[in-house]
Amino acid sequence: MRSAPHFTVHPIAYALLCVGVCVPLMAQAETTDEPEDLPALSAASEQASVVGVSSGGYMATQLAVAWPERFSGLGVLAAGPWSCAQGSLSLALNQCMMTRRGEPSLDELEARYQRYRELEQVGSKQALSQLRAYLWHGEEDEVVKPLLGDLLAEQWQQWLASPDQLRVARSENAGHGWPVRLPSEAAPGPQEWGDCRQGGGSFLLSCDDDIAGEMLDWLYPERDVSAAGEPGSEQEGEQDGELIAFDQSEFAVKGLADTGYVFIPKGCEAGECPVTLALHGCQMTAEAIGDTFIRYTGLNAWAAAHQQIVLYPQAESSMANPQGCWDWWGFAESTWQLSPQHDTRSGTQISALMAMLDRLQAAPESD
Repeated sequence: MRSAPHFTVHPIAYALLCVGVCVPLMAQAETTDEPEDLPALSAASEQASVVGVSSGGYMATQLAVAWPERFSGLGVLAAGPWSCAQGSLSLALNQCMMTRRGEPSLDELEARYQRYRELEQVGSKQALSQLRAYLWHGEEDEVVKPLLGDLLAEQWQQWLASPDQLRVARSENAGHGWPVRLPSEAAPGPQEWGDCRQGGGSFLLSCDDDIAGEMLDWLYPERDVSAAGEPGSEQEGEQDGELIAFDQSEFAVKGLADTGYVFIPKGCEAGECPVTLALHGCQMTAEAIGDTFIRYTGLNAWAAAHQQIVLYPQAESSMANPQGCWDWWGFAESTWQLSPQHDTRSGTQISALMAMLDRLQAAPESD
């Protein structure tokens, strides 16, 4: 997660800035129509999940901890423990990606969680304990140290009611990103697909692993897995659903792009389908890599087979956040708060993402 740069002369900060603003942007995701309002679909109010990679993984955990009663499952790829940065870009760079300043203290983060809970800025401990969680990390990750994934797993072991609710997966030869099994029609290219150790321009790793299917099977054990289509089959396209661009500006807060995307399987227009929020990592927005993340992670194939709506919100690049990361260190609020609330219920990006979930779960207005 090559996060926004620190404003001191620091080698990693300089590299991050260059990666964030010097790499040419790839084509934006193509849409045939102007984005419309995010539809109200009477989506199921239960069994929502949130999954994410890199900065999206950090944000996914923030959402789950802030609103555990709204979710049944959490999936995190290539990220470290909840609230690791504690509102500090310096900690984000030096303790939550690498560990130059030592390992994050889980005791310190637990004390932060307890303070938030007493102030009702996160959900109840009971609701948190009922989630199912899937955590993945590549052992060759050179962006977010695998040790940080181990600490995230330890954190969730403390929070969940039973070890049976947690699955921790590791891939020996994988680097930083989201492992995929490439669909047959996808032509590998150096700007899009990386090999299993290097993420290329998209951070989708050609590991021949369907991590999306494995993760969602774990988060929804009661669903009929026999119906799932393999990535690369016709179900990976939009034949069994529709990928729609929606106007994200009505949820406008600092750091969000104007357009987001939602995949709606056939039949889900009638309501009662659960929702998965899928959060990209840094440099993985539609602005940067086109539709690669929103079409080829494997999420849509599983969703089409299991009647699951997938929401793809989009962050945007800016001076404060040149690589289009989700706000896991407080950049969206630190200009006006001494102690950013980015990892609480009042966090601006968290509130916007929950408002999108609310919209999908709302009943359509009658004509």
